[in-house]
Amino acid sequence: MAVKLDQQKILTALTTERKYGYLPFTLHIYDCVTSTNLTLWELISQGATAGNVVIATQQTAGKGQWGRQWISQTGGLYLSVAINPHIAANASYQLTLATAWGITHQLRQCGINVGIKWPNDLVLEGRKLGGILTETKVNQGQITQAIVGVGINWANPVPETGINLQSWLGETGKQGGRGAGRVGEEQYDAQSPMPNAQSPVPNPQSPIPDIETLICQVLLGIESGVVCLLEEGINILVSRYLEFLVNMGDRVYVNDLAGNVVGVTPQGSLRVSLERGCITDMKTPEIHLEPGRISLSYRSS
Repeated sequence: MAVKLDQQKILTALTTERKYGYLPFTLHIYDCVTSTNLTLWELISQGATAGNVVIATQQTAGKGQWGRQWISQTGGLYLSVAINPHIAANASYQLTLATAWGITHQLRQCGINVGIKWPNDLVLEGRKLGGILTETKVNQGQITQAIVGVGINWANPVPETGINLQSWLGETGKQGGRGAGRVGEEQYDAQSPMPNAQSPVPNPQSPIPDIETLICQVLLGIESGVVCLLEEGINILVSRYLEFLVNMGDRVYVNDLAGNVVGVTPQGSLRVSLERGCITDMKTPEIHLEPGRISLSYRSS
């Protein structure tokens, strides 16, 4: 059954809590779409500008990173925001870093100890809470149009490899609880039964008592992340991103070389410091891995 969203409640919350005015949010709310990113691109082709937002509680053809299928069942939060960043074409991943940091920071302000799994996953208690997909259009070497798509597990039926925020909040209040599931479970059979699909009774004392409040916090997080990137610069943004990165110090293997995660570059690549025994024939003890070169494990935030 479709989840009906209260648009006025979202707008009121945004008006009350906004610190910036960078994105003039215009909301387009749907019960179900093929993809919020695709729907927003269509609106942009019809004249929609930066700040337009497409929100749905179900997608039928959502996409994850690298074109993977993104299963998006009813009850989750799926939204996309249009941005006109005017940054260099090779800096597209900076928008993903900005969004990941901004949403994580905003949810932590609500008492939810979210972390970031490089490069674009939101994690809670070591499980996947959500993910981010950024798409861009380039003109004369600059990103002139971008869409940031976000999926968050709220009350959607989910498999056992992630966490459901409504359940987590509902079981023990503000400080926690455990749920199961993840947004965008890739290659999952949408017709098969999923565990832990029940929705707990909303707790009015929760910092996020309903999906409208979650939408507000996510939008505020996206805006604050983009403002940080454009006004304070990528170096400040990366330093803040690393504070929430759960993979710092992880031991990884690349082409039979062992090393440890030590950071992220301004372009979004993973910085790996190689172990001494691996660098006898190399000029540098550190290598940089672009997103997609390696997959990292989940860890507690």
